[in-house]
Amino acid sequence: MEPVNVAKNLQRVTQRITEAERLYGRPKGSVGLVAVSKTKPPALLREAWNCGQRAFGENYAQELVEKSKQLADLAIEWHFVGPLQSNKTQSLANTMTWFHSLDRIKIARRLSEQRDPTRPPLNVCLQVNISAELSKAGVQEAELADVANEVAMLPGIKLRGLMAIPEATTDPSRQRTAFAALRSLLDTQRRFHPSMDTLSMGMSGDLEAAVAEGATLVRIGTDIFGAR
Repeated sequence: MEPVNVAKNLQRVTQRITEAERLYGRPKGSVGLVAVSKTKPPALLREAWNCGQRAFGENYAQELVEKSKQLADLAIEWHFVGPLQSNKTQSLANTMTWFHSLDRIKIARRLSEQRDPTRPPLNVCLQVNISAELSKAGVQEAELADVANEVAMLPGIKLRGLMAIPEATTDPSRQRTAFAALRSLLDTQRRFHPSMDTLSMGMSGDLEAAVAEGATLVRIGTDIFGAR
């Protein structure tokens, strides 16, 4: 297998983001990049960090904890983007800076209780099951307002926005429809929770559609680190 050229891949992804910002009238630099590094060795993360990447996303709690120890000399902003079990919150409450996939009040309460009060609040996004898929995690649209209200009142965490992984499709119009729906939900919730300024949406295959519909953070793995 050909070795992964992280530097070149990062440059390509950054160019895609910049071009999408230009094409869809977004301010330059308004879309942040989370490099999703699940199952990838720490050496590749270090290589990306040396290229200027600072935000890294992981899907598995134990993997994030181990990598944070191995890369403790680097000022990495850790983002957790996968499902989180209640028995794993303790290990991540003070390791991650962002939690993108919050979908249960129970998890929010545990993170609130376990977050060191001397640390800045943990930034959280509510994961929405935007395509109403039975196999997908996420808050249902009908429950979103109640969940947001409860999470917003918890100390130690800060409700920052919404996240979604829409139904997989290569059709740009269908991609944009799902992302537009998430943006609309955020617009509604921001009237009640002004701190909600983040749309975490878009991956390697639908980055442009996400930027077109207002993404502020895109989560890119394969196009940076190669296939798993």
